[in-house]
Amino acid sequence: MIILIGAEKGGAGKSTIATNIAVHLAQHAVDLVLVDTDAQATSARFIERRDDTQTRPSIPCVQKTGDVSSTLRDLARRYQVVIADAGGRDSREMRSAMAVADLMLIPTRASQADLETLPKVNDLVSLARGLNPELKATAVLSMAPTNPTIREVQDARELFSQFDQLTLADTTICERKVYRDALLSGNGVVELGNSQARAEIQLLAQEFFELDHV
Repeated sequence: MIILIGAEKGGAGKSTIATNIAVHLAQHAVDLVLVDTDAQATSARFIERRDDTQTRPSIPCVQKTGDVSSTLRDLARRYQVVIADAGGRDSREMRSAMAVADLMLIPTRASQADLETLPKVNDLVSLARGLNPELKATAVLSMAPTNPTIREVQDARELFSQFDQLTLADTTICERKVYRDALLSGNGVVELGNSQARAEIQLLAQEFFELDHV
């Protein structure tokens, strides 16, 4: 299975979601590889920090830019799950990954600036399905406010009926400092003490994977 984490806009938490899903799956003995296709190499540096601290389970990581389709196909023959972290823009890496991915997760903030990118993402998914008709595309509301009086998340959910190529994940990932701490320490939030963040990643994974004792 090839999972692409990508979006049209940066700063939406793509690497956070990619690394945390990778750690969660690795904890459940899923044989996986993390592919960093972004020149910023956020996921690759996360794995370096994880390796330096000898945190287990270990996660293999590959860096690849340009047309990544053949690399992802090859890795999918050797691993149960391939997680590709693409940059926050319409790029050759993202488009080539969309041509072979089984699932695309699209992190997006519940802000006007982020939501305005979704029509283009919707069009890109439509184009990709010309080559890859089995591609599933799911947006994930991320970095959401934890204050229940702020209606951004509810308003964003109401907008998704406009996008015929996208579904919306049930799980929302909130803005929590522990996600930044985890990324900088080479850990997943499931390995740290914040039960709310841990539950968010567990629930997000549960939407797409059947794991024992999730």
